[in-house]
Amino acid sequence: MKKKLYSELIYRVLIIVIAVLSALIVGAILLLIAKANPLKAYHVMFTEPLSGKFGLTEILVRAAPLMLVGLGIAIAFRSGIINIGGEGQIMIGAIFGTFIALSFPNLPTYILLPFVFIASFIGGAIWGGIAGWMKAYLSVNEILSTIMLNYIAFQVYMFLIRGPMIDPQEVSYGTGVPQTALLSKNAWLVRIIPASRLHAGIIVAVILAICVYIFLWKTTIGYRLRAAGAEAKAAKYIGVNVKNYLVLAMLLSGGFAGMAGAIEVCGVHHRALESISAGYGFSGIVVALFGGLHPLGIIPASAVFGLLIVGADMMQRSVTVPASIILAIQGLIILAIVSSQIFFSNIALKEKIMIKLKLMKSGDKDGS
Repeated sequence: MKKKLYSELIYRVLIIVIAVLSALIVGAILLLIAKANPLKAYHVMFTEPLSGKFGLTEILVRAAPLMLVGLGIAIAFRSGIINIGGEGQIMIGAIFGTFIALSFPNLPTYILLPFVFIASFIGGAIWGGIAGWMKAYLSVNEILSTIMLNYIAFQVYMFLIRGPMIDPQEVSYGTGVPQTALLSKNAWLVRIIPASRLHAGIIVAVILAICVYIFLWKTTIGYRLRAAGAEAKAAKYIGVNVKNYLVLAMLLSGGFAGMAGAIEVCGVHHRALESISAGYGFSGIVVALFGGLHPLGIIPASAVFGLLIVGADMMQRSVTVPASIILAIQGLIILAIVSSQIFFSNIALKEKIMIKLKLMKSGDKDGS
């Protein structure tokens, strides 16, 4: 059994390495076209962030929201529903949390911060739950609904930080920058390392990843969520209300994305502002897939993508290549990693069959 698991792990790693190397080769061609040195560019991209405190801390700063979004995506995917609405859920979660932080600035940190995160979870859950309910009870395609909800969330978010929730100083100065007032320090996440942006949000994210693993694999509700996603007909056979579990999955998925918004507000920016997400809602999907849709796998996967983001920024400054080339290389690497998941379909199919058999057996026992 151990040898089999070890061989499967080696197989996965080799496929991912081959896919990433293929993407890097194509990226090298693009760099050559841009008259840049590919070896120097990749050296900066993959080693510079690891060479000092700034790079290492920035990797973890980026990893925290990616991890939370990835956890939500994993819950949804494991339950048989695709959540493409992380961007909108992040924004709604951020605005809910910011509202609480600005409304009760004098509450002690140990009371205010939990309230902010709970509010952000509720905001993201509401936004995700809308798509889940539409999928379960109206048969609306969740890919379409979550993408449309992203646009709606962006407009709502921008309206609030430009209007009712705009920083009063921006109004008095006449600058009109779309952002809220600075949060009180009671709502700030503590900095782990002085003179860096690394905050306690990374610890929160890791703890939540462990909790999600326990929830999905060690509880009855988690098992039913996975069963509904693996084989809906068999789940119905033993009395699982698949529609309700679809809604629950999107509530949880949106809630985790909403908390990613709180992480950014309380840990990095200390206010809600226009570029609150930095694309974490979409990158989180790739992080979840790269982590095998497993909560514990998402922890290192988020760090890898944090490295990719920070390294790309450093490469652009060091090698002076156009931003479009950087985005293209990032896209190639992401595409390669997602494409490599095709090779793991047999493993996923085996798990699906095993869950179906277990459900059928448990159904037979209940019937007897």
